[in-house]
Amino acid sequence: MSELEQLSEKILQFRDERNWHQFHNPKDLALSLSLEASELLELFQWKTSEEAVEKNLEKMKEELADIITYALLFANETNIDVVSAAHKKLTKNDKKYPVEKSFGSNKKYTEF
Repeated sequence: MSELEQLSEKILQFRDERNWHQFHNPKDLALSLSLEASELLELFQWKTSEEAVEKNLEKMKEELADIITYALLFANETNIDVVSAAHKKLTKNDKKYPVEKSFGSNKKYTEF
C-alpha cells in the first residue's frame, strides 16, 4: 500500500470513528476544500510572499493539510483515483504548454 493510500485510509478511519461520513457529500467537501484554500490564501494578505512564509509557515502547513484531507475525502466520495487524475492532467498540460512555447512564460496557453 502506498503512502497516499495509507494516508487516505487513516483519514477515512478518523472520519468514520466520529460518524462524520453523513456530512461528507461531494458538494460539501468541495465547499470545504475551497474554504480551506481561502484560509491558506488569507495568510498572504498584505504581505510579500517571503514575509508570509516566514511568519506563517506552521499555519500554512496546517491549512495545506486541511486542503489535502478534504481533497482525498472528495476523491473517495466521487471514486476519483487522484494519482491517475494527476497523471492525466499533467499529460494534458504538457500538450497545452509545450516547452518551446511556455518556457519562462507566465502566459496562459490561449495566449501562445
